[in-house]
Amino acid sequence: MSSDFKSLTVKKYPRLPGRKTSESRYWRKFKSPIVVKEFAAVSSIHFSESKPHDFAVTASTRVQIYSSKTHQVKKTISRFKDVAYSGTIRGDGRLVVAGDATGLIQLFDIGSRAILRTFRDHRHPVHVAKFSSDKTQIMSASDDKTVRIWDMPSETPVTIFTGHDDYIRAGMVSHDNPHLVLSGSYDQTVKLWDMRTQGCVMTMNHGAPVECVDMFPDGGVVVAAGGPSLKVFDILAGGRPMHSLSNHQKTVTSMCFDNSYSRLLTGSLDHHVKVYNVQDYSVVHSVKYPAPIMSVAISPDDTHLVAGMAGGLLSIRQRQVKTAEVETRRAKDEQARGGSYKYFIRGQKKAADGDFTLESQKKRRLREYDRYLKSFQYGNALDACLRTNQPHVVTVSLIQELIHRDGLRQALSGRDDISLEPLAQFLVKNINNPRYTAILTDVTSVMIDMYTPVLGQSPLIDELFVRLRTKVKQELAFQKQLLSVIGSMEMLFAKSTSTSVGVAVHNESSSVVPSAVSSPAPSTPSTSTKAKSSSASSI
Repeated sequence: MSSDFKSLTVKKYPRLPGRKTSESRYWRKFKSPIVVKEFAAVSSIHFSESKPHDFAVTASTRVQIYSSKTHQVKKTISRFKDVAYSGTIRGDGRLVVAGDATGLIQLFDIGSRAILRTFRDHRHPVHVAKFSSDKTQIMSASDDKTVRIWDMPSETPVTIFTGHDDYIRAGMVSHDNPHLVLSGSYDQTVKLWDMRTQGCVMTMNHGAPVECVDMFPDGGVVVAAGGPSLKVFDILAGGRPMHSLSNHQKTVTSMCFDNSYSRLLTGSLDHHVKVYNVQDYSVVHSVKYPAPIMSVAISPDDTHLVAGMAGGLLSIRQRQVKTAEVETRRAKDEQARGGSYKYFIRGQKKAADGDFTLESQKKRRLREYDRYLKSFQYGNALDACLRTNQPHVVTVSLIQELIHRDGLRQALSGRDDISLEPLAQFLVKNINNPRYTAILTDVTSVMIDMYTPVLGQSPLIDELFVRLRTKVKQELAFQKQLLSVIGSMEMLFAKSTSTSVGVAVHNESSSVVPSAVSSPAPSTPSTSTKAKSSSASSI
């Protein structure tokens, strides 16, 4: 029975320590960057929440809508009289709002690029213009030190918040509560406003001019960036600072969360985008760009990473998504959507109290070399490994199993030049691998012992044997050089150790000499005493 046969156990070698982690491997999948030259510094990037997740890029006097599929410009909105800021797409992907340096806020239709609404009360540049979470209002923040909430149909401000003492360059409306508004100013404070009380309910001191702010979906934690540092505040604890991070060398200009709010991305003037794990706010990855970062954004499906730079460069990195991930995300969306078939039948397939489950044993499928091993066809098992390009460790493990079974000679015997070539190629390639050298040396000795009498009959095998001998000679020469280097280093270390010991002894002796000199010298015998002693010796 197949259940009585034990499959080949692949030998596991210890892994060498390396810098690559699962986190870094994930972020390195955002590759093949496409670099686009904009007209000026890219001040803002914003992804649409609706599929296909196109994104708005704000630079100079225009807002351009890029396709997430082709990475080409789909729409260009250039109806601004001065520099545009904060181009933001509404959740349904139909409208765009942006402010400009004249204090004007304009609402556009993406399809026709027509101006639908105009908001005119600000007197200074508007650097923040975003949609409220209820999608019927617009939040704006200006250099006139005010935060305004606008009613879209009437084009009038619903609420005006005053309280900052300097330019307001960051702000947002809470995802969870549309009545809460967050703003960050160059007066080094972050303020939380409540539309129901028409005033500020909390003030948090950052300690540096605030460039950007963000909030977790539940509204309990706020992250603010100012200067080269980030600060995390606990709203539920009255704005108490939880963490203070200083991983950048220059000012942090932009930040965003990924789709799961488990990673925080920050862009800085030091040319780096850093990724933080929000569990402990440790840096898990870093990406370097050729110019200072002005804005950074990641798509809602975590497939695109876009960074805008001060020189007008726009970098678009894309991650290839596997089919399994797409299906998992789709199933999760369908399960969460109310009114679907899966929503109504959820929980109906649970087992009752008296039910029990029958476990069915799946028939185990053996690999080709395992099937040959099971039938004691050792030569075919080795050929199966070499023919199907198995990992080298699998082939070495099979050879070790053949040695344990005393079947190595049986596996190597009776071969012609065609069947011997793959084995010789494998030995030439791996004979100098430190992990496999001990085993492959034995295999090489057996092969040479068996096929030396027939050498000279096949030019191909002769060439492989010559290459094998040359590689062994090169490895021996390398080992000799390595041993000589090690010997020289040991000699240098021994000499340096003896020198240091000698210096220490000299220092100790020099410290003892003064005490000996300071002690009184023994009295010398007088001349008469010497004369008496000499006469006594003559007698």
